[in-house]
Amino acid sequence: MKVAERISKLRGKMMEKGIDMYIVPTADFHQSEYVGEHFKEREFITGFTGSAGTAVITKSEARLWTDGRYFIQAAKELEGTTVELMKMGEPGVPTMDAYLQDTLQAGEVLGFDGRAVAMGEGLGYEAIAAAKGASIKYEYDLIDEVWEDRPALSEEPAFALDIKYTGESVESKLGRIREVMKANGATTHVLTTLDDICWTLNIRGNDIEYFPLVLTYAVITMDKMDLYINEVKLDDQMKADLAKDGVVLHPYNDIYEDIKNVTESETLLIDPANLNYALYNNIPEGVKKVEKANPEIIFKAMKNPVEIENIRVAELKDSVAHVRFMKWLKENVGKMKITEMSASDKLDEFRAEMGNFIRPSFEPIASFGEHGAIVHYTSSPETDVELEEGGMFLTDTGAGFYEGSTDITRTYAFGEISQQMKDDFSLVVISNLQLANAKFLYGTTGMTLDYLARKPFWDRNMNFNHGTGHGVGYLLNIHEGPTGFRWQYRPHEIHPFEEGMVITDEPGIYIEGSHGVRLENELLVCKGEQNEYGQFMYFEPITYVPMDLDAVNPDILSAEDKKLLNDYHKTVYEKVSPYLNDEEKDWLKKYTREI
Repeated sequence: MKVAERISKLRGKMMEKGIDMYIVPTADFHQSEYVGEHFKEREFITGFTGSAGTAVITKSEARLWTDGRYFIQAAKELEGTTVELMKMGEPGVPTMDAYLQDTLQAGEVLGFDGRAVAMGEGLGYEAIAAAKGASIKYEYDLIDEVWEDRPALSEEPAFALDIKYTGESVESKLGRIREVMKANGATTHVLTTLDDICWTLNIRGNDIEYFPLVLTYAVITMDKMDLYINEVKLDDQMKADLAKDGVVLHPYNDIYEDIKNVTESETLLIDPANLNYALYNNIPEGVKKVEKANPEIIFKAMKNPVEIENIRVAELKDSVAHVRFMKWLKENVGKMKITEMSASDKLDEFRAEMGNFIRPSFEPIASFGEHGAIVHYTSSPETDVELEEGGMFLTDTGAGFYEGSTDITRTYAFGEISQQMKDDFSLVVISNLQLANAKFLYGTTGMTLDYLARKPFWDRNMNFNHGTGHGVGYLLNIHEGPTGFRWQYRPHEIHPFEEGMVITDEPGIYIEGSHGVRLENELLVCKGEQNEYGQFMYFEPITYVPMDLDAVNPDILSAEDKKLLNDYHKTVYEKVSPYLNDEEKDWLKKYTREI
């Protein structure tokens, strides 16, 4: 069944339920960034496979809103579907809310599955409808009614993450959470975000594609934690360990009825951005609510000393694997057939050799030539191409080790490349290193520091259409709040940098039809000197992989830029070389030489 047919069937279901406009987000019931196969409703109804976007279907129109990472990809995938691409942030393109306000008419009904829409978003839709004299219906999952072969909910087993990796017991974490609850006058904390729950309970699973998470809901009180989960995922030992920590198990979907039984004597701590609208509406009207960000968000973002040491191990493993991968590419492209997909598989082979490798930490991006200009390109058998001399190969990949998750991007040159490619590559090198070299006072946010990465671009009237960096979870979400590098204001990414946070540094440049360059290191937030001016902070790069000197034009690097690059490469050699054989060491010397 083609996309146009699916949309036609959806419109039939909309008519049956008296719905005039229907919103289809990219979401599960937990506001996860990436979702399992069961929840890929927006992909099903539009044909767009990217990880971010929202569709709106009316009686006569179908539109998809997505951001700059996906403009090129979405344009190609939406061809022939009748779905119109709405490029978020572009001049003349209305926001989705503005479109709803303009299009929804008095007496009409706006529909969505309330379980897949965050509370804050749902209340926003409610307000738009009320202002137009319209109404909403959130009780129906209409996509389910037209998706005939929809994959079932995952029943993959969960696993416990040992304290040698987590560095903190469940008892300790629950104690810290309850202290925050007390401080805010809350007796009960409703929790639906999978990474927050898994972090709290030191468990991981296989319910989300790439991310090792478990489909769960939780309700934390002062004496117990109610966990809503399909028990088939837990072995007897896990059940026993959870019981010792006061965790009571319930069937996964029972929370929607149980929440109706909360009494007015309770005060609920809820996160408007991370609680779904349907669950929120099931809370009895007289129950007091404290609306604040989940305390687990900042707790898990600030890695403890055990986690940091483990992360260092994971990063070093990944760096060694990458150095071997880079050497293999440089020595074999043009001599044997290597494609985007086979290269990506080879990288994971090198990672697996390092031990304790679980799986990739997100969907790999392996893009050669013009594919590199598609920020979130995904290679497939239909698009897979061979790597050749004269071109550039961009890999944005990550590894999930028991010691932590990694996220790294490198762009490699094969043979002689054009001057523009070298200049573009060098510009990205400058941007990456300037940001990593920042020294700043405590209280600084990523919105302030983002300018350091963009200045080399803005000075040349250029830009890259994505954020410069994001927090990284410990075997959780690869994109983790509450901070990030971004020049535009986002309310959930403006927390000041705290010691122990891990954040990426990944500027890029994308020339449609030709090439793309992105270079990404992970940075550890560290405390520097404290003096009469305050507490100074700095970043420590913890990714140790050469930036391809074959692609650097030294002429556009300042003396400071050259020093930063040379110093970084010196560190790369010092960290990685002890794990290499003599031949590999000699090769690495060449690619970490001073320029």
